[in-house]
Amino acid sequence: MPLSSISKEAAIGTAVLGVAVAAGFLAGRRSCSRFAHGTLKGSGSLLQQYVLDHSLREHPALTKLKMVTSQRHDGRMMVSCDQAQLMANLARLIRAKKVIEIGVFTGYNTLNMALIIPDDGKVVACDINEDTAKLGRPFWKEAGVEHKIDLRIKPAIQTLDDLLANGEAGTFDFAFIDADKGGYNDYYEKCLQLIRKGGIIAIDNVLFSGKVLNSGKYGGDIQSMHELNEKIFHDPRVTISMLSIGDGVTLAFKL
Repeated sequence: MPLSSISKEAAIGTAVLGVAVAAGFLAGRRSCSRFAHGTLKGSGSLLQQYVLDHSLREHPALTKLKMVTSQRHDGRMMVSCDQAQLMANLARLIRAKKVIEIGVFTGYNTLNMALIIPDDGKVVACDINEDTAKLGRPFWKEAGVEHKIDLRIKPAIQTLDDLLANGEAGTFDFAFIDADKGGYNDYYEKCLQLIRKGGIIAIDNVLFSGKVLNSGKYGGDIQSMHELNEKIFHDPRVTISMLSIGDGVTLAFKL
């Protein structure tokens, strides 16, 4: 596709990825800090920690929420901190003001995004589990960004349809999809309608711990993820980068 057909924001966003990937490639999903995740072993892990020690800049409220989340039995569900920082940097780069988050969990990335958007910005945070989402509220408040977060506890597809019905198509700058994998295709399609040209859709867990290499064997969500990866790769509506950071994240820049 000719460069002239790519929007200014998308072109700039894609260009910056070379630097961002170099910083994030080696960092594993759960290696956000020694204190949160124990002593790292082996030269590979030490190098991962070096990357984090020399690149991760975390607001104190994010650090506290990460610590609370790490104590949970399901704490591994939290987005990796280095991935969250990369997304925040990209959102800042395109001057994001309106963000959609599909899958809140304890609200680490919700807070991450709320911190970088302007004071009159908005993060529409979608989840069905209020018990986990509410864990982030004290930290949102501590960081002074609670007023920017619109938490909606109901199926995300309903919230996306509500936004479209409210005339908000093409008004959002950034979307992050990290929820039930079977719903990813529908979330992707709705977000494409809601995101403006030059906006970014970040899709998490696209590598599924490497199982996408043999998706036919596993079927179910893994097969659905592989099919979505194939679809996005051939989608002329976006330009993309698939990164091996965390459990794999695809960045789709709307054309």
